[in-house]
Amino acid sequence: MTLILKNIGKEFEQRDIRSPALVSINLEVEEKEFTCVLGPSGCGKTTLLRIIAGLEKPTSGKVIIGGEIVSGPTSRMVMIFQDYSLFPWRTVIDNIAFGLEMKGIGKEERQKKAVHYLDLVGLSGFEENFPYELSGGMRQRVAVARALAIDPSVLLMDEPFGALDAQTRNMLQRQLLEIWDKTKKTVLFVTHSVDEAVFMADRIIVLTSRPGTIKEVVTIDLPRPRDRTSQDFATVRRYVLSLIDEPQSIQ
Repeated sequence: MTLILKNIGKEFEQRDIRSPALVSINLEVEEKEFTCVLGPSGCGKTTLLRIIAGLEKPTSGKVIIGGEIVSGPTSRMVMIFQDYSLFPWRTVIDNIAFGLEMKGIGKEERQKKAVHYLDLVGLSGFEENFPYELSGGMRQRVAVARALAIDPSVLLMDEPFGALDAQTRNMLQRQLLEIWDKTKKTVLFVTHSVDEAVFMADRIIVLTSRPGTIKEVVTIDLPRPRDRTSQDFATVRRYVLSLIDEPQSIQ
């Protein structure tokens, strides 16, 4: 289902002064599309994602999914954070099954679904491990499996690989694209990395510095799987980087 942002604006109040964080965000994300949101630090990327997820209220505008206005958290969308947000006292399989448990699904069925998504993210055999026994990359895969288990229409990902080393990050980028191809989920993925955005996205939404608004939407026509060492990849990467580095005009 299509995700629509209509004239989203957000202001924060500090010491009786209203400070705009986002201004006039208008966007349509099509079903099954992989979209990256990219922009300078502090431009409002995470705030925008939280508004879409229903975790924060916009000051103006509205978020629509499947023709319905988002007024709070919804099972149609799930957010995956950089810090994994796993329960340390639960095993891997019980972490994945948590959302299903909250929906009242019986133990046998939720265990069956949890095992399916554990296998999908390549962690079969780690069912009874606890999060502290896993690497950072493995914990993030558990978080992805937990999100997928409740079968949302949209995955919202807030720099999920930002804390990982470069080798693990590249591996998880490839694995996420494989999962996306299998599940056909819509993905909205926030990142600071131009390379990551060009490697993964169908489209890149480039935001300006604060207050964030859409500077340009870049469609990535490179075939998958993408070769980071190719001239075409370098050309697109250089163009997107120029958008990020370009100074914002002062009105």
